[in-house]
Amino acid sequence: MSGGRRWILVVPIAVLVTALLAGVVTWAQGGNIQRDLTSDAQAALARAGLGKGTVTFDGRDATLSGFAPDQALRALEIVQNVDGVRGAQLQGDVTPVAPSSEAPTTTPPSTSSPPPTTSATAPPPPTDKAGVQAEIDRMLAEAPITFVPDTARLTPEGEQAARAVAVALAKSPGTFRYRVTGHAARGSGSASGALKLSRDRARAVTRILTTTGLTAKRVTYRGLGDTRPTGGEDDRRVDITVV
Repeated sequence: MSGGRRWILVVPIAVLVTALLAGVVTWAQGGNIQRDLTSDAQAALARAGLGKGTVTFDGRDATLSGFAPDQALRALEIVQNVDGVRGAQLQGDVTPVAPSSEAPTTTPPSTSSPPPTTSATAPPPPTDKAGVQAEIDRMLAEAPITFVPDTARLTPEGEQAARAVAVALAKSPGTFRYRVTGHAARGSGSASGALKLSRDRARAVTRILTTTGLTAKRVTYRGLGDTRPTGGEDDRRVDITVV
């Protein structure tokens, strides 16, 4: 066999060996990442006293199971904050976070005639998409999700509003999905900068929704930059839509 033909055979073999070695390295690195994330997540849960549960990883996405319903949301938040974790979801029942109720106060008995008694019962949460959307719009109109100017950091009032919406959505039908759309005010830098800022704001709100009752697969987010201005502070906002 001439030297030229030998080279023709050697080159494909070398390419094949290189590809196989690269595949082995990639597989090994993926396994290492999953092991490291699992170890870090379990350590973080143990430090918080939430070691009675299981965390598994598919790449950088975590699945939590076996946690008590009243601890599941806290465990989900801890795992999502572990460095390197891309997303997390829960399997099993959870207890939605609800605002704490104040202890009733007692008043001295009155000698006057008691007022007529009325039975007031809070209406049940809506179970249709139009009703849920109307409730979201009402809550955001009363308490908008606001941000510190030129940042994706929520104001204290904005974070409280986002958590209130998250609690309400946790009670909605489990088949409903939601899209979070971020916006930026005009003058937030270049168009690309405004787009990134609006996307970061949407992602910040999505994190709150998925740590307060919703699984990660039920929420998507996007940013529209400054393309839909309304004027004033309302431009630093997010919209939440039932999809």
